[in-house]
Formats: sequence, structure tokens, C-alpha cells
Amino acid sequence: MGGALIHPRSSGILSRRLGGGAESGKRWRLCAEHHEEQSQVFPGLPDELACQILARTPRSFHSSLKLVCKAWNQALSSRELYDIRKELNLTEEWLYILMRGADEEAHWYAVDPDSGRWKILPDMPQSMENEEPHRIGVSWGLWSALGNSGVKLSSILKGWFNRRDSFEKVPYCGCSAVAMSGCLYVLGGFFRASSLKCMWRYDARTNEWTESASLGTARAYCKTGMLNNKLYAVGGVSRADAGLLPLQSAEVYDPTANYWIPIANMPFLHAQVLPTLFWADMLKPIATGLVSYQGKLCVPQSLYSWPFFLDVGGEVYDPASNLWSEMAHGMGEGWPSRKAGMKLSAVVNEQLFALDPSNSIDGNKVRMYDTEKDVWKVVHKNVPVLLDLTEAESPYLLAGFKDKLYIVTKDVSDNIAVLRADLSQLLPSGTNIQSSENEGWTTLSSRKFGPAELVACQVLDL
Repeated sequence: MGGALIHPRSSGILSRRLGGGAESGKRWRLCAEHHEEQSQVFPGLPDELACQILARTPRSFHSSLKLVCKAWNQALSSRELYDIRKELNLTEEWLYILMRGADEEAHWYAVDPDSGRWKILPDMPQSMENEEPHRIGVSWGLWSALGNSGVKLSSILKGWFNRRDSFEKVPYCGCSAVAMSGCLYVLGGFFRASSLKCMWRYDARTNEWTESASLGTARAYCKTGMLNNKLYAVGGVSRADAGLLPLQSAEVYDPTANYWIPIANMPFLHAQVLPTLFWADMLKPIATGLVSYQGKLCVPQSLYSWPFFLDVGGEVYDPASNLWSEMAHGMGEGWPSRKAGMKLSAVVNEQLFALDPSNSIDGNKVRMYDTEKDVWKVVHKNVPVLLDLTEAESPYLLAGFKDKLYIVTKDVSDNIAVLRADLSQLLPSGTNIQSSENEGWTTLSSRKFGPAELVACQVLDL
């Protein structure tokens, strides 16, 4: 095995270096055996058994164990090892949080729930080769109707997108993220005031970013989700001749084929029944959230005209028929949110949850959607978080996995806290409401990051 890894042409050179005759042959055999031992994960043990051993080590040790030797690095980065962890039910869910710091740079962090430790990920690549060739001038309107009325991009985007300078200086402003098959996918956004098509994949096994297939349509601030092992990108905004155009289009990515294909456009039915042409020009429809629920994509929507959002329910996409239908009235109209324009949610145990936020520490509630009654029921009272609901673009994020709900919060002191609730005992009817201040909640970690903004969070189970 080891001798086969050495090129035949090098044997003569190696033989001369070791000397001639029987002694050189003995040294050659020793060298080959040593090389074979070095290529094994554990010298003297079959690699299959070695992988079984390494698969049982906690993920928090993997980065250090990869430094032992090349063979360990390759084993700990292999898909086979993580398949073994899955078979043995040893996978661990880590939370991955995207934040934008005071320098406007976007950074991903991994949080180990067991130790509460934070680990910064490698920076996302800066290559923007598929950037749109034309730039949006800083004096263009958000849409053509607004542009003609003299409303400037700098004032329109300051509230929704928070910082207009990000368009000029920072890549991935307005990007979206989703977790699928043990990887993070980051797609779209703005750079140099142009919307992007690019998509990058982070593999937690190798701790590396690689480029994936580009979107069919350049889009920023789109809504993303995973359904049936496929990635969906819905809505968002893109560059237009007179500014930024809200998108009705949507597309789906197949990771096995590595390409995007378009799906049916969102009808935005509520935007088609506005009473006058004036309101139709002023109020533009946008997707304000997305969740994969009961085998379909649920997309809450709003009508938007700076600085106002008007909630108008939403629409539901069925991938089996490639058709959109109107969302149930109670689901869309009652969707809890910090403000119109941002509808966050998470699915846990096939149930849909959302945070009903408050400025007081005893006023935050978790609501669960009751499909039969078409209402959002309170299932957790007094969630122990103090949110900064003043100027923060995203004072909290939600993520769900198996029977756990994660809430990432930012308070007025710039502390980022990660909380987790075990919802395994929660009845589907939502009748067993938890009301005491800390009942069911665990603070996994809290860290001060300064004036950082929360952008996205996902869960990877490896």
C-alpha cells in the first residue's frame, strides 16, 4: 500500500540515497512500511475501524484532531464518518449565526450548544464574477413610480435595509441563507449597488466555502427555504432601469443536478384588487417571510410604500402542482411579527411557531399555529428575553430543529444570547401552556459583540 504511493521512477533515486545491495533493500522495505503506517488513520488498525472510533468523538474536538496528521484530517472531513455518526445516532446540532459588525462586514459563527462556545467560520469568498454589469445610482427610486416622484434611494432604503452604504462597500448585503444536507447555502444580495446571482456553499465537514450554481435571477432580500431536499428562493428585489424592482418570480435548486429552474410566479392576488391605479402604483407587493410547512411553502406578504407596510395575508406554493393558492386568513393576518415586513417562524415537530415580541421581558410570547381553527395560539408565556425593538433591523432570529426551538436575541446592551426550548412535551393542541418565566428555556450562551446586527441563523446536524 505504502510502496504503491511512491512513484516507480523515484525508486532508483531512493535506492541510491539509501545505499546499494541487501542493506538498501532492507531500508526500502522499512521506508515503505513506515509510509504505509503514516497513511493509516491508526497504525495497525483497519481504516474502517478507525473511522468508527473517530465518529464517536464530539464535534467540538474535531478541529483540534484534524491537526494531528493528514490521515486524521481526511477521515474527519469525510462524508463516510458523518454517515456513521448518523447511523449511530451521534449527530449534534450546532447553530450557525450570520452577523454584520460595526465594520459592515458579514461573519458566520458556529455555536456549540453543549459548551456554549462560539467559533468563527472562514470568511465568505469575495469573488463577485456574476455581478450585474450596471449599477444603481444612489439617487434612483425604489420603484419607477417612486423614482418619478423624487423619492431618493438613500431615504427609502435607510429604514428597510438599514444602511445604504452597505450597497456600495459590502458584499452579501441582503443575502439569504438556508441549511441543507449538512451545508450552509448563502445566495444573492447586493454588492456595489447591484443585485447578485451567486451562491456559495459552506461544508461544515471540511470548513470550506465552494461556489455553487448561480441563481437564474439576480435577487437580494429574497426568502429561502428547504423542501423535499431542494432549495427554494422566492421574491426579493432586483435591479431595474429606474431603481429596485420587487420580484414575483421564484426558483428551485436541485443539489444533485447543481442547477436552478424557475417555478410559477407568486400571483400577489391582493395587489391586483387595489381600488385605484394610484394605490396600485404606490403600494408594491413583497414577500416578507417563508416557511416549509406541511409539504408546502407558506409565504406571508405585505404591500409596501416607504415608510409603510400593509399586511395582506400571503400565498402558499404546492410543489406537486406548481401552483400558488391564497393563504388561510387567520394564518396570514395573525402571523406574529416585530413589525410588518418581517415575518419570522420555525417548524418544530411539524408544528409552526413564531415569536410574538414585546419591549418588556415578561411580554414575549411564543405562538403556535392551529391549522384546524386557523388561529395562532399562545403556548409559551413570558419568554425570558429582553429585545432591542428600537432601531435594530433584526433584534431576534428563530430556528427550529427536531423538538427544539432556538431564539437568538440582541438586547439594548449589544449582548447576543442564544436560548433553546424543548418542545417535545408540548401537545399538538397547544393546551399545555408554559407560563413561568424560565420554564422550558435554557440559555446556551451569551456574548457581547458590540454594535452587531443579526442577519440569519440556521441549524446543521452532523
